[in-house]
Amino acid sequence: MSGTLALVGAGEFLDTMDRVDQELLAMAGGTRVAVLPTASAPDGAGVPERWATMGVEHFNRLGARADAVMALDRAACADAALAARVRAANLVYFSGGKPDYLYNTLVDTPVWDAVKEVLARGGVVAGCSAGAMIMGAYVPVFSRRLGMPSIGKWQSGFALVPGAIIAPHYNEFPEVFSGLMFSGRPAETFLIGIDADTALVGSDGHWQVMGARRVTLRRDANIDRFTQGQDVWL
Repeated sequence: MSGTLALVGAGEFLDTMDRVDQELLAMAGGTRVAVLPTASAPDGAGVPERWATMGVEHFNRLGARADAVMALDRAACADAALAARVRAANLVYFSGGKPDYLYNTLVDTPVWDAVKEVLARGGVVAGCSAGAMIMGAYVPVFSRRLGMPSIGKWQSGFALVPGAIIAPHYNEFPEVFSGLMFSGRPAETFLIGIDADTALVGSDGHWQVMGARRVTLRRDANIDRFTQGQDVWL
């Protein structure tokens, strides 16, 4: 991975992420940002547009030149013109929504190939919530049981963080609940819990925490915590 990968727990496009996103822009080597609200398409008409507007306004306020790429389904992700807009970016940012939908919409498409090209030439690819989850080895498919979210099954992710299961919003639920929810994860995987307003940022095998809260690593019975500026070895 020549470029930089940023896994964000929650809080995309909010003022609380200004410092982190300024760091990402500095790492990107340019000011062109592609915002992809793809993961929110199942949430209904107008929702992706709202995330797109927030993203463009946020990054433009930080001095970038942001472009909302509305690749909301597989047909759009196969569009060469949309892929070219992604390829032209220095920083690609996936906002949140449904992780399984996001993965299945992107996989084996020109838009995802363009994302990989940005990363390969040294750019930044950031994902918040669902956008972070697809970067791990597996993506959970959520269902609801007794009114509570649960993981019905697992499917492959893009494995840009090999062996990892990425759990965003980690501080927003009791840790015992998160532990139970992810206890049935596939064998030989480990859990990365990322709090809101926090990112785990990796480049050339070196990972570091950025933001207001913590990153938690769970390997079997071992639990380790990391905060702003600390190195994380995966």
